[in-house]
Amino acid sequence: MTDPIRVDDFDFTFPPEAVAQRPLADRSASRLLVLSRRSGAVEHRRFRDVPELLAPGDVLVLNASRVIPARLYGRRDSGRPAEILLVQEEPSGTWLAMVNPGGKLKAGRHLTFEDGWTGEIVDVLGGGLRRIRFDGPHPTRVLLERHGTVPLPPYIDRSPDAADRERYQTVYATSDGSVAAPTAGLHFTPEVLARVTERGIRIVEILLHVGPGTFKPVDVDDPARHRMHAERYEVPDVAATVINETRSAGGRVWAVGTTAARTLETVVRPDGSVAAGVGWTDLFIYPPYRFGAIDALLTNFHLPRSTLIMLVAAFAGHGATMAAYRTAIEQGYRLFSYGDAMAIVP
Repeated sequence: MTDPIRVDDFDFTFPPEAVAQRPLADRSASRLLVLSRRSGAVEHRRFRDVPELLAPGDVLVLNASRVIPARLYGRRDSGRPAEILLVQEEPSGTWLAMVNPGGKLKAGRHLTFEDGWTGEIVDVLGGGLRRIRFDGPHPTRVLLERHGTVPLPPYIDRSPDAADRERYQTVYATSDGSVAAPTAGLHFTPEVLARVTERGIRIVEILLHVGPGTFKPVDVDDPARHRMHAERYEVPDVAATVINETRSAGGRVWAVGTTAARTLETVVRPDGSVAAGVGWTDLFIYPPYRFGAIDALLTNFHLPRSTLIMLVAAFAGHGATMAAYRTAIEQGYRLFSYGDAMAIVP
């Protein structure tokens, strides 16, 4: 693109019925649109074909963050309902949260929950966040496990059920902390992962705890004016070592999801190697951006005008990305978190 990029450049229309409201019975049966980064050519496959796209000597990078049941329903002092979306636990034991109704939940207001738990709004912060202190008979994590619900995204037009506790979670998730699933990984099964390793492809795990920024709309015309919520990441020593060995040997680095891609691009050095470490990232990737850490990307289809489709366009090219989305919609692909997948290959 030669003109300055605008958020409108990432808009597209889709029929409401294209939004996947539930996952498929078989995770790996999802369709897979394969987009060539070099030519823009498109191929239609199934997600279970992913191992065939990788080559021996490549590395597959997974985000092992686990979704917590972060949505709570309580009562205000008036007895009226309140909805809380927990975002992050702080070292002091308080939580950052998004609340509804925001105008009513000011500092000093109290909430009551099931089984004797209460909450107090301690501070009103920027970006729609509140700081909440909980008090109850057990740690707050017990409150979440007993009474929290899966924080399904707003375009899934139904209440979460028991099946979502397992399906809105990757099979390799190990570390609690996300309020939204790293959805590209939802398609993997143990069998698909086993076939990946059988082909001589190494798998490493990193962490990016997905925050509420994944739901935040871009409400400015110029992407440069949008600010991302910071999210906590961790790149273990073993993951960095394997990724750097792969690069040195001529193998390719495959990021599973925009979360893995953002993490690796946060820690990449000028020479293309990645650094191990723990920290926070608010990296916002949009065209034009020069990737330094990854060679291929597995991802889902994302909302129009979102930071996620902008990252995809930065990697695959704006024109190729928007054309691939049009093709997917014409071909009846299922969209968004529980929908089909896309592989952007070298």
